[in-house]
Amino acid sequence: MTNSQLTPGVAAGRLGADKYRDNFADIAPRFDPHEALVAADRCYFCHDAPCVTACPTTIDIPLFIRQIATGTPEAAARTIFAQNILGGMCARVCPTEQLCEEVCVREVAEGRPVEIGRLQRFATDALMEMPDHPFMRAAATGRKIAVVGAGPAGLSAAHRLAMKGHEVTIFDARPKAGGLNEYGIASYKTPEGFAQAELEWLLKIGGITVRHGQALGREITLEGLTGDFAAVVLSIGLGGVNALRADGENKQNVLNAVDFIAELRQAADVAGLPVGRDVVVIGGGMTAIDAAVQSKLLGAENVTIAYRRGRDRMSASEHEQDHARSVGVRIIYNAAPVGIVGEDAVQEIVLAYTEDGPDGLKTGSETFRLKADQVFKAIGQTLAGHSDALELAGGKIAVTGAGRTSLKGVWAAGDCASGGDDLTVTAVAEGRDAAEDIHASLMG
Repeated sequence: MTNSQLTPGVAAGRLGADKYRDNFADIAPRFDPHEALVAADRCYFCHDAPCVTACPTTIDIPLFIRQIATGTPEAAARTIFAQNILGGMCARVCPTEQLCEEVCVREVAEGRPVEIGRLQRFATDALMEMPDHPFMRAAATGRKIAVVGAGPAGLSAAHRLAMKGHEVTIFDARPKAGGLNEYGIASYKTPEGFAQAELEWLLKIGGITVRHGQALGREITLEGLTGDFAAVVLSIGLGGVNALRADGENKQNVLNAVDFIAELRQAADVAGLPVGRDVVVIGGGMTAIDAAVQSKLLGAENVTIAYRRGRDRMSASEHEQDHARSVGVRIIYNAAPVGIVGEDAVQEIVLAYTEDGPDGLKTGSETFRLKADQVFKAIGQTLAGHSDALELAGGKIAVTGAGRTSLKGVWAAGDCASGGDDLTVTAVAEGRDAAEDIHASLMG
């Protein structure tokens, strides 16, 4: 975002130090022990719990809540981590309101679910603060496995493979491991360096080496990896960004939302980040919400999300949409960008009204303009840096079963793999399941 610093209307330091501290404080602080007991007491401990079915990692939710209720949060954490080794991050960022909490019996009957996400955080934080890692490595198998990408799927796969006794090398293109957890999630959801703390805790199991600055197709190749390792897991995410396909989208201060969020996450002082007075975000997912909310928290005066379809089609949950509104973000539905106006830098964005009918989305001839000195694109990402030898499906790496690709000895998991939702918790499940399939394949 360095080009923003030279443009009138886009500036850093719009707020006072106290305001920045308050704005980027933990949005959902950890329960204290009494709060956790009260929250756990609301659970009916259903025998055929719908919350378990709704969880992509199939955590035994009634069991871990009962363990909290009986005063053993460390045991609860082991129940969670056995299924989801990144349960701490998922407790912070998982859209529980769309998954486990949405189907909670309390939610259905009373409109107020058991706070499963916050209870999960209470338990996992308690165990992560203890000195020892809860899992031990099995006897060494002598097999070496490569994992490409140190995001949620890759870390989940690496931990499970190491636990099985394999030697794992993670190759990651960035200077820090963590992937989406480190670079792609709003700062107020993961304050105080939690992503790196969780990574360091996960690596305590041993048997995992992380190599940074190693990008597929640049420093490493799939052919080389399959020759050197018994199996390869691709968890490279989606590195490309879709274009707006609007006139003038290459003007100054028309930026990728993912880059903005990454820069914010890596900033030593958020007060030094420039933000516009009038910010427009194009998109309808969590990246759009995070970019819009953080623009407002940085001091933008007017922040608008423009989404081409209706509210019910937005992939960001109702809860997240409501949160955006609560901090002053305006959301305009059924509006698509058709032009960017300005000499060198954006000054206005032109949007057309859309209609989403049985024949698909139609863009009408009626348009309107919004003042904008900064525009963020959050309209989805694409696969980048993959091998041409891999079969694709829907723009992602085609997989069958537990992540098996078209190439023998190569698995894929997470956002880069076909099928599934682009969620942290889903990526964790896919990485775990790929690791189990690799172990079974290698050990006969």
